[in-house]
Amino acid sequence: MKVRIHVSLKPGVLDPQGRAVHHALEGLGYKGVEDVRIGRLVEMDVADDTTDAALDEMCQRLLANMVIENYRIEKVA
Repeated sequence: MKVRIHVSLKPGVLDPQGRAVHHALEGLGYKGVEDVRIGRLVEMDVADDTTDAALDEMCQRLLANMVIENYRIEKVA
């Protein structure tokens, strides 16, 4: 089974990389971009019998920093 884990910063956490991209877009003349937040995508192939609880545990223990990040698990058909 293919799984995608979307990891992003929690609201209120400063995002210097997002700010740099926002500034660069403005410098290139793009108007109307009000905010940019940068995250990451982790794609994994796991055994079909991998439980939701196991995926959640992987995220909490390794894939996301629970102090400053949120995550969302997406199972790909």
